[in-house]
Amino acid sequence: MFFRIARVVSPAFVGVALLLSAFAGTRADGTQQTASADGIVKVRSAYAMDETIARLKRDIAGKGIMFFAEIDQARLAADAGIALRPSTLLVFGNPPLGAQFMTSNPVSGLDWPVRLLVVEDEQGRVWAAYTDFAYIAHRHHIKDREAQFKMASAVVASITSSVAAR
Repeated sequence: MFFRIARVVSPAFVGVALLLSAFAGTRADGTQQTASADGIVKVRSAYAMDETIARLKRDIAGKGIMFFAEIDQARLAADAGIALRPSTLLVFGNPPLGAQFMTSNPVSGLDWPVRLLVVEDEQGRVWAAYTDFAYIAHRHHIKDREAQFKMASAVVASITSSVAAR
């Protein structure tokens, strides 16, 4: 099946410690990531595609975060007769946290729940990419949810650190 929907019902991750934050370059934990001017953060994985996806999903579940979907974009492209390098979109989030962004600006719902794209490049390197939360705040002119954006940034940085190349 190229499109799976799963639901994990467990405690919200609101209490997740704010230990990590997303920024360009090498993070304090030694992992490498890049951020572009358009708000895309890319974290290079130390693992192959399938192992990267499995580890990310395990980390998401372990944090009690609701998992919504896994979309195999390469399979969808192949079904349409188009060759595409491996590309899988993971969709997950914490509804109580995401709803706080939407109460500040309903149009920010375009960026919720969180989407994490796992792709393989021409050299066979695997990357986990997502939209930087500071960029999302700026994009939607949200200025009254700083703590929530900081938490979301810390959580996605923690998730991607579970696969990050050092």
